[in-house]
Amino acid sequence: MLLILKSSATYTDLENLLEKLKWMGLVAHPSGAEERYAIAVVQGMDRETDFELFEKLPMVEKVVEFKHPFKLAAREFKGSRTVIDVNGVKIGGGTLAVMAGPCSIESKEQIEECASIIASENVKILRGGAFKPRTSPYSFQGMGEEGLRYMRDAADKHGLVTITEVMDTDQIELVAEYADILQVGARNMQNFSLMKKLGTCKRPIFLKRGLSATYQDLLMSAEYILDKGNPNVMLCERGIRTYETYSRNTLDLAAVPILHHLSHLPVIADPSHGTGIRMMVTPMARASVAAGADGIMIEVHPRPDEALSDKAQTISPEAFSELMTSLRTIGPAVGIKVP
Repeated sequence: MLLILKSSATYTDLENLLEKLKWMGLVAHPSGAEERYAIAVVQGMDRETDFELFEKLPMVEKVVEFKHPFKLAAREFKGSRTVIDVNGVKIGGGTLAVMAGPCSIESKEQIEECASIIASENVKILRGGAFKPRTSPYSFQGMGEEGLRYMRDAADKHGLVTITEVMDTDQIELVAEYADILQVGARNMQNFSLMKKLGTCKRPIFLKRGLSATYQDLLMSAEYILDKGNPNVMLCERGIRTYETYSRNTLDLAAVPILHHLSHLPVIADPSHGTGIRMMVTPMARASVAAGADGIMIEVHPRPDEALSDKAQTISPEAFSELMTSLRTIGPAVGIKVP
């Protein structure tokens, strides 16, 4: 249940109420909503709990029952949408966050060239894979820490923040040393040991939807991270598996407004993985922005046909520039500012 505090409640009132709930054997999380404070009680209740009794607690205005099993990720938990600040770069809040770069970091020169390309379009987030979970064990698996170092150097040179994937709990500390945002790939969305560990990490988490995951599955995975204390989680629609075989995946653009309706967390679309086809990336990126996405993730390579991974869905610098130009027209039409 969610305890909505009176508008006159102070931070001291919030702390006193949290202490009382803890004394009652309940697990609760506060929300510092802009309009007023709220407290989500997530554990310790049973079917016999009388919710009306909680309305008699000091400074409680009303009690709201959660509609879904996810609570901290739920829209009703906060009075406003979450905006994540990554070293001055905002994700959410009405400005489109564009994340661009190669699928894999291949060399110092390649990631430096990619950083220069995206910076020239005023894009602030550089993506690149250092540890690659490939379908085949014989495919390029990434450069590891050396690649992370190259990406960090390239980003610092151009004033960018970085995002890269972390595959297991043993990598978190290393990846967090170099990357500003930690990405969870689709295959790891329900790796709950990893989710719990990321909940104790200080870096923002970019959580990709699993290949066959429902909206609730995705939000419950986010709940694991939020429950452990990390409030900076963004959701990514990256395509799901359907009976269609022409494209790599089916990009579910309905996920954008639906997740915004269900949750306060930022929603990002990945049309590169969502389609797997180069010619489809630009139209689906445009559609993602028109649907209200808080950001997009695009695979860009100086020479796409030479990319060591995912070249079929990677666009050229020229195509990226054309895409950004078109988004600067589409974004304002739906109330989104584009860099």
